[in-house]
Amino acid sequence: MPISMYSASVPVFKQMLLALADVLAKAEAHAKANGIDAETLLQARLAPDMFPLVRQVQIACDFAKSVPARLAGVEVPSYEDSEQNFAELQTRISNTLAVVEGFSAAQIDGSEDLEVVLRAGTPKEKKLNGQTYLLSYGLPQFFFHITTSYALLRHHGVEIGKRDYMGAY
Repeated sequence: MPISMYSASVPVFKQMLLALADVLAKAEAHAKANGIDAETLLQARLAPDMFPLVRQVQIACDFAKSVPARLAGVEVPSYEDSEQNFAELQTRISNTLAVVEGFSAAQIDGSEDLEVVLRAGTPKEKKLNGQTYLLSYGLPQFFFHITTSYALLRHHGVEIGKRDYMGAY
């Protein structure tokens, strides 16, 4: 039996966002316990030309809300990208979880052949069917930013491991 588009998206986004929230809580506790300015972690990068942690979290949330919205054929909620501390990132994750949890299987299942247009009206415009959009673009992008967030914090000494990354499943 084929897996549904809903099952391949919403539960995955939910699991990983909850895990990200837990990892960020551990990062904040680590900073407090070790006298580290939280800004050091929030602005952490592995290379000078990459986005810092705060932007990694914002982008992960953007993919978590935009992918199911596009598959459901509804407008993607917009956020301002103004988070500057751990509490604000937690709020962003909570708001994103509320959006993600608001989608039903009936809204997303059957979207395999839905046309999704990325960067509409630009020279980089790309048209994908729903299944390709989810499996080859949306989920890999989401996991990239979740993984990068984890790696930034692990690199800066936050005691997290694979179990933290995976969360409850």
